[in-house]
Amino acid sequence: MNVYAKAGACLLGGSLLCTQALAERKYSEWGPAVNLGCGTINSASNDQGPGISKDGLSLYFGSDRAGGAGGLDLWVAQRPTQDAPWGTPANLGPVVNSPGTDNVVSFSRDGHWMFFNSNRAGGFGDSDLWASYRAHVHDDFAWETPVNLGGGINTAGFDGAASYFENEEGSAPLLFFGRGVSLATLATTGDIWVAELLSDGTFGNARLVPELSSPQGDQRPSIRFDGLEIFFFSNRPGSTLDANNNPTTDIWVATRNSVNDPWDAPVNLGPAVNSAFPDINVHISADALTLYFASSRPAGAGCGGNDLYMSTRHHLKGKDHQD
Repeated sequence: MNVYAKAGACLLGGSLLCTQALAERKYSEWGPAVNLGCGTINSASNDQGPGISKDGLSLYFGSDRAGGAGGLDLWVAQRPTQDAPWGTPANLGPVVNSPGTDNVVSFSRDGHWMFFNSNRAGGFGDSDLWASYRAHVHDDFAWETPVNLGGGINTAGFDGAASYFENEEGSAPLLFFGRGVSLATLATTGDIWVAELLSDGTFGNARLVPELSSPQGDQRPSIRFDGLEIFFFSNRPGSTLDANNNPTTDIWVATRNSVNDPWDAPVNLGPAVNSAFPDINVHISADALTLYFASSRPAGAGCGGNDLYMSTRHHLKGKDHQD
């Protein structure tokens, strides 16, 4: 049974259900969304598509702020420890960025590979998934020339927002990602797909993940390291209504009991995380304790355009976890 659904029942059903739900849960509820701050991480431009390194010391994101190559570029901010403030973001430079749009970062768990979206020349269509390799996993400026992930992943439409799952239980690694007719129509045509890494190092033909997809837009999956929890954004029924009483894009989550099981029905993360403004581009940290995402909410703290936010949770007492 979905633990998020149980948590909802807990709020309605009294202490017995609360005790049962918490006993089966590994993590606490998500805390309130916090803006990452104006003037350093966030700017008056659009800042979105976050992805954080496994050690939590490098925050990557897409931004169309001044100093880029054109459109959205990939930037990185660094900090010496997880308790220290972020330093000034730096552009990843012309090896990675293009004159087009480069956005929405994620990494392989070992830190050698970075996945991102781009509509640069040499792709299959509207927007493709690309990957860049680095030999030194703590050097944020050692990324090599990106390569297109090929026709098993990319189409003439939009393909992007990847999340790589190592699948340590023995099966082949998987790449979850979003696909739609075009970037402009993701709100109505986006679905979540998955492709298997083949023995020759390429990805096989992608297949739809029906449990995570709906007639509305479903995008930017981000899977927990153990493969048992996946986050994405969607404007499906149950999403927060905006000022015009239309559903906006919220962050949702689905869980499963094992990597061989289908996903349970997705659950909205609720008002602590979501708002009446578009909340998009969710990314789960390697330790599964922090969600990073973008939002255009004003809420008195907005810096302009899309800003980056975070929400945190903690391990419940006595629950095992993996770093």
